[in-house]
Formats: sequence, C-alpha cells, structure tokens
Amino acid sequence: MSTFANLTYTPTEEAEINQWLTTSDRLKSSSADQKSLFDTLNTHLASRTTLLGAKPSKADIALYQSLAPQVSSWTPEQRTGEHGHPHIVRHIDFIQNSPVFGLSVSEAEKVKVDLEEILYVKPPVDAKAEKERVKKEKAAAAAAAGGEAPLGDRTNKKDKSAVEKVADKVVETKDTVVAAVAGEGAGKGEQKKKEKKEKAPKPQKAPAPAAPLSPCLIDLRVGHILKAIKHPEADSLYVSTIAMGDKAGTEDTQEYEGQVVRTVCSGLNGLVPLEEMQGRKVVVVCNLKPVKMRGIKSCAMVLAASPRLKEGEEDHHAGPVELVTPPAEANAGERVFFEGWKGEPEGVLNPKKKVWEMIQPGFTTTADLEAAFDAGVVRELSKEGEPAKTGTGKLVTEAGGVCKVKSLAGAIIR
Repeated sequence: MSTFANLTYTPTEEAEINQWLTTSDRLKSSSADQKSLFDTLNTHLASRTTLLGAKPSKADIALYQSLAPQVSSWTPEQRTGEHGHPHIVRHIDFIQNSPVFGLSVSEAEKVKVDLEEILYVKPPVDAKAEKERVKKEKAAAAAAAGGEAPLGDRTNKKDKSAVEKVADKVVETKDTVVAAVAGEGAGKGEQKKKEKKEKAPKPQKAPAPAAPLSPCLIDLRVGHILKAIKHPEADSLYVSTIAMGDKAGTEDTQEYEGQVVRTVCSGLNGLVPLEEMQGRKVVVVCNLKPVKMRGIKSCAMVLAASPRLKEGEEDHHAGPVELVTPPAEANAGERVFFEGWKGEPEGVLNPKKKVWEMIQPGFTTTADLEAAFDAGVVRELSKEGEPAKTGTGKLVTEAGGVCKVKSLAGAIIR
C-alpha cells in the first residue's frame, strides 16, 4: 500500500491527476500520437520529481503500469540518446524503487536501468554568449535587409579635385593661426591659474558600516537537482546541474531544459549514491565565491550532514553523510533561513572576511533530525565585553517548513 494515501489534493491537483490518468491509458497502446505524448511527458518530468512536481499521486503509479513494459524494451538510444526520453526512464526507476509508492515489484520484474549509461548530455547554454550571438544575427539581418553599402564604402575614392585641394589648404592655414593665438593666450591663462588659491581637498566619505555578523548573511535557498553525474577528472566529486531561482542572464548561470541553473561540484561521490542525487530537492549556499574544482567551475555548495568529530578524532571523510532536505512542497529558489536570524544575505561573501568559516561551525542537527543553527558555538557573534549569544534556530523555508536529515542527530552540517 502506498504511504501517501492520507495526502489531500487541491481541486487543481485533482484535475491534473485525472488528466494524467487519461494520458496513461492512451500510452498503453501504440497510437499515432504516442511519440508526441512521450516528448511532452519527458519535457514535463525534466524539472519535476513526480507528475505533480514533488507530491506523489496515483497518477505516477498508473503511468508506471502503462509505461514499464514499453520502457523495458527501449534501446539505449531511445532511453538516453539525443532524441531519447531520459526523464521518463528516471521517473520509472524512481517509482519502482521508492517505498513511497508501495509497489511490490520483484527485482526480476523491475525495468533494468543503468545509471552510468548516458549517451547524450545536452550542452549548457552560456546566457551571455547566446545573447551576443542573437545580437550579431539581428545586426547582420538588418544590414542585409537594407541592401545599401555603408556610407564609407559609397564615398568617391578618386583623387580630390583642385577646388577641394584649395579648400583643404585654407582650412590648414586657419588652423595654424588659431593654434598660435591659443598658445599665446595659454601662457596668460597659466599665470592666472597660479594666482588662484588651491582648492581644499574634498573630505573623504566614511566607509559604509559593515553588516553585523549573522547567519542571515549566507544566501541559503532550496535547490532542485535536475541532473547529477560523476566528475570526469575526480573520483570523489559529483557534478550537479541545479535550479535555484536565479534570473536569466545572471552571472555564473546557464540554461538547461528551459530552466536557469548553476553547475555545482560536491565531494559526495562514494558517500551518497548517485541515484539519490537525481531529481531531488536540496539546500544550497548560493553566495560563496565560485571556485574551479578539477577544471569545472562550481558556483554554489550543497549542504550535507555528517557525524561531529570527537576530540582528537581525525576526519577521514568516510561518512556517513546525509543531504539536508527541504520540505517536499518547497520550490526551487525559495529562501531558507534560521529562525530568529532572518535578514538580507550578502551578494557574494568576501573570502577575506571569513563569514562562512566563522558561521558554519554553528550549523547542526537536533535530536528531532532538524537542521538548525546553534548560536552558542559561534563566539564571534558576541561583541567584546558582552555575554555570549545562545539559542538554537531551526532551518526553515519562507513557507515555514523545516529542513531535515534522515537519521544523523547532533551532526555538523557543511
């Protein structure tokens, strides 16, 4: 039995579920419009974990029952080729393996999916380069439509007439006379300038006061991983394509599957299974300065929890590690903050000020597996001569949902 039987749906969601149930029936039999339905479904699932986005429903199960027999016979090209349907394959694999849907599918009956088999990866679009290319194309089209050569190309390149030569000579003589008069006047002008009193230097503006140290300076958001692969040059790294609410044209972003995304490298290979990185929501730090990791520019950081080291214990990065997970209904780009510490984050954290390094030790998990900030751990939050700030604030979304981990209590988050 599915574990979402007690979920409630809005009238809009109910209508969408019924539409997908109808589509599932149409997909059972081969028809003329089946290819079009596959294309539409694949595009729909490119930015969603379930048909409704993040909420599971009976429509997902109906779609699995309709498509599993067909997908199991698809060729590698049909699955992950340039014109294949990789997001349908991912969705089928998610439903047959996730306990949320309560399907009792034996290993023999499951659709065999090789997560390492990716025949085609759509290259990311550089927003700035694309904008420049479109601009050049428009300029070329406008020039072609005009049909006239530029004015410079239409000028007569023959020798100047005698009249033009005389006119040029008159202008040249006039310029010589003007320059001589100006030189004489310049000497007098210099003398007058020396007689003038030197102006007092303008008072320098006081530098803007620095924002007080606070975890709200860190730009935390909900991120939606659209794709994750192994780093081609580093065994310990994943390279993820994550939507996190950036506007088109923002620096260090590109477009993927119609969404504005960032590329993020994370040292989770070997600690978190690759399949758990696909199509899921995470919490990301968005205002760290981008860094190159083995040739790939990483423009954010995924938050994960690991056991806190005991005194004298060395960190061998052996795990366990659990991703910090926002509520299922949270949207990509939604702000995440610690209760009691809400405020406007910095644009890009200045590495010299060490804001992240000072604040991060306070990131922890509670006994209830909630991500939180322990102010008592961060001494720098207290001004000299004042008592240390204490208290723990949960990591919540703007809608009030709490971000959690699976099982690590009292862990450190980084």
